Amino acid sequence: MEELSIGIRSYEELPTAKDFDSLIEPTNVPAVFRGCTKGWRAFSHWNPCNGGLDYLQARVGSCVVEAMVSPSAPVFYGDLGSHHRVPLPFSTFLAFCKKRMQMQSENQQELDYCLDTQTHDTEHSCSALEDVPEQIYLAQVPIMNSDRQERVHLETLREDIQMPPILGAKELSSINLWMNNAQARSSTHYDPHQNLLCIVSGRKQVVLWPPSASSSLYPMPIYGEASNHSSVALENPDYSTYPRAECSMEFAQRVVLEAGDALFIPEGWFHQVDSDDLTIAINFWWRSNIMSCMLEHMDAYYLRRILRRLIDKEMDQLLLKLGIGKTRTSECKLPNKGRADHVNGNYSQKLKGMDLKDKRLEEGNTLLELESGAVQVLHELMSLVHISVSANQDQESPSTSINDYKLEGESKCEKIVTDDLKDDPVAKILWDVEPQTLQYVFLAMAHNFPRTLEALVLHVLSPVGTEVLTRKFDEMDHHTLEEDRNKFYEVFYSAFDDQSAAMNSILKGKELFTQLAFKNVLDKFVGVNLESSKLGFR
Repeated sequence: MEELSIGIRSYEELPTAKDFDSLIEPTNVPAVFRGCTKGWRAFSHWNPCNGGLDYLQARVGSCVVEAMVSPSAPVFYGDLGSHHRVPLPFSTFLAFCKKRMQMQSENQQELDYCLDTQTHDTEHSCSALEDVPEQIYLAQVPIMNSDRQERVHLETLREDIQMPPILGAKELSSINLWMNNAQARSSTHYDPHQNLLCIVSGRKQVVLWPPSASSSLYPMPIYGEASNHSSVALENPDYSTYPRAECSMEFAQRVVLEAGDALFIPEGWFHQVDSDDLTIAINFWWRSNIMSCMLEHMDAYYLRRILRRLIDKEMDQLLLKLGIGKTRTSECKLPNKGRADHVNGNYSQKLKGMDLKDKRLEEGNTLLELESGAVQVLHELMSLVHISVSANQDQESPSTSINDYKLEGESKCEKIVTDDLKDDPVAKILWDVEPQTLQYVFLAMAHNFPRTLEALVLHVLSPVGTEVLTRKFDEMDHHTLEEDRNKFYEVFYSAFDDQSAAMNSILKGKELFTQLAFKNVLDKFVGVNLESSKLGFR
């Protein structure tokens, strides 16, 4: 995974806004900036250990904020079904924080959270929360928000924070307060904005995954309300349901942020945050240049290009699971398209030694020219075709010879379509054999056993086998001259009564394999399973 070769960088001195814009942000790799917030008035005035809670009480204690409440605390999941939000006077939450400090210092187990200063409208919600203050988290409480027209209750606190110099004159989407009285853990998620997370007081530990690792985190369906969150439970992951999650930490990087530090989290990077008791943080969100510069009328095109790239990678991964894959070096295609990029002279010379123009070569002459390795491959392929065809003909004509076998449409035996790629002997044989040897084998089959070759391509070859075959054809094309290449395909397709049917079968097989990769891409990166998703409308 390419992104993992670039580790998270740490800066003891703040770079300039110009360097951040040109050297850091465009790389889309997280970066830590030590001491970024130490010059803020909030850094000295909000610290709970130095009277910060009283300071905040005096500044904004009368404001009503929206608190996240979750029975799964200390883990707070972002999906709407795992938490609810309730209006809460900021002074009530500050009282919870003070009680927490008192409990830590006096080691008390039971506390009285009754507050007599609240209004009648908030007394009910407060009393319901007094027994579970640890389940409350002030998450993403806006101090400034340019995306919404609603009132920002904590706007006064903006006077205590400064625009970090590295952000220069960026147009911010929002500034938010994050504050917890007890230890808290956020669920794994990504943000659709660039993010600078600044620690004012306390400490946070952040685990980050690059966007390319999202398949191991099982993102929620793209059409859901929490599509930017992982489906995997943090406190008790179910690896039987989410098997890829078991290796998710292989792609993770971890950073610890102390008071004064800041972390740049690029858009799309999954992150999970652990906060110590009484931690206060501010984050800045802004749109990335990439998203700002994307033209809306190009969205459909970009979507198709990105999906195609992910599909190509997934096809390679599917072959790797079968034990036959290699990194894609060139676009696979149907045979005999374009010139060879480079030519192996010995290879072409050997092919010229065989009279490819004469389709009536005697059986013995062609077979005698095969080396022992090619003979073994020919024998294995013919055996597998014979077994497959015989299994489909037992009830119709048990005495039919494989060499007499004629195909009529799709009535004799169906092309195998399966998601199980672990047992495909034909595909393995095709992949393991050298292109030159495979070419000799196909020539021998075309001249001596045309019905076997026809059965192999039209009915025995699976979608993954078809993908391997076309990749082998691609390798052949890159090592032969155009004249020899044309001669080979002329002989190869002469084995088929209907050459267009052969090419259509190869195309269909490739498309089925690509379709399987497409389904996997939707499942891994978009959270959509086409087999189980029944939306109920058209």
